Amino acid sequence: MTGPDEGTTGPDEGGSRRPCPADGDTSTPADGDAPSLPADREAVREALVAWYEEDHREFPWRRTTDPYEVLVSEVMSQQTQLDRVVPAWEDFLERWPTAAALAAADRSDVVAFWSDHSLGYNNRATYLHEAATQVESEYGGEFPETPDGLRQLMGVGPYTANAVASFAFDAGDAVVDTNVKRVLYRAFTEIHNADDPDYETVANALMPDGESRIWNNAIMELGGVACGKKPRCDEAGCPWREWCHAYQTGDFTAPDVPTQPSFEGSRRQFRGRVVRLLGEHDEMDLDTLGHRIRVDYTPDGEHGREWLRGLLSDLDDDGLVKIEEEDDQTTARLQ
Repeated sequence: MTGPDEGTTGPDEGGSRRPCPADGDTSTPADGDAPSLPADREAVREALVAWYEEDHREFPWRRTTDPYEVLVSEVMSQQTQLDRVVPAWEDFLERWPTAAALAAADRSDVVAFWSDHSLGYNNRATYLHEAATQVESEYGGEFPETPDGLRQLMGVGPYTANAVASFAFDAGDAVVDTNVKRVLYRAFTEIHNADDPDYETVANALMPDGESRIWNNAIMELGGVACGKKPRCDEAGCPWREWCHAYQTGDFTAPDVPTQPSFEGSRRQFRGRVVRLLGEHDEMDLDTLGHRIRVDYTPDGEHGREWLRGLLSDLDDDGLVKIEEEDDQTTARLQ
C-alpha cells in the first residue's frame, strides 16, 4: 500500500469492482478490451518496475507481508495523510501486534485509540476489531488469501480486499485507486478519449501475471510521486515519458484534474527543460536537444526545428542561451 498523494486510498468500500484476469504478452480477452496499450508492453512494465526498485518512498508497511499489518495500514490510510498514518500504525501494532491481540481487546479501547490519533471515522476501528475477531473465530487465526475471501471480513470492501491480497499474498488483481486512474488516463490515448474508461481492464492487462505486489506498489508510487495533480515528469524521472499521451501533447488533465494547469504544455515548461538539459551538458545540437525535451519532436514537424529555434531565440534574448551556427549544424549552450 502506498496511498495517493492526496491522502486517500481508493474508492469508497461500498463501491463495485469489475475483476479481470491479468495477462502476459499473448492475446487474451483483456488485450481486446485494451487497445490503447503500447505494442512493447514488456518494455513498459520493465521501465516502471526498474524505476520503483531504484528509488521509492519508504513506508514501514512496505517491509511486511503480514496480512494483519497490511490490513491495518490500508484501513488507517483511508482519507488520512500518510505522514500521520506512520506513527499511528506503529503505535497500534505495538499495542495490538496480532489479530488475536486485537480480537481480545476491548472495542472501546480500540475506538479510543482511533479517535486519539485522529484517524477519521471511528466505525473503521469497530470494523477492524470485528474483522480480527472473525479471523480468530471463523478462520482459525489465518487470513483468507484471495480478494473474494478477504471481502468476507467486516468492513473490508473490494478495494481493501484486493490491496491486502496483493501486498500480503501477491495474489491480487491490479489496484485501481485515484492515483492509478490519473496515471492511466494521462498515459494512454484510448483511456483519455473514452467516455467511460474501463480502468480495471487496462490496469489488469498491464500488470504482469502473478506480480501484483511489486506492480501495484510501483504504479501507485508513480501516481503519488511523478504523476500527481501537478505532474513532475522530468523531476521524478517518470519511466513512461516515451509512451505517455500527456507528456507528448502537454495535456495533463485527468479525472481529478478537470482543468489543465496553465504551466503544463506551455512554452515556459519547455524553456525550463531546455535550460535544465543544457545545464547538464556543455552543449547540444538542435535535434538531440529537441528529442530530449519532447517525445513528439520531429525535425520537420509541427514541433520541430522551427519551433525549437523560436524557443532558443527567446532564451537567447533573455541572456540564458547561446546559439551557434557552424557547418550547417546548430548547437546551443548556456550563456
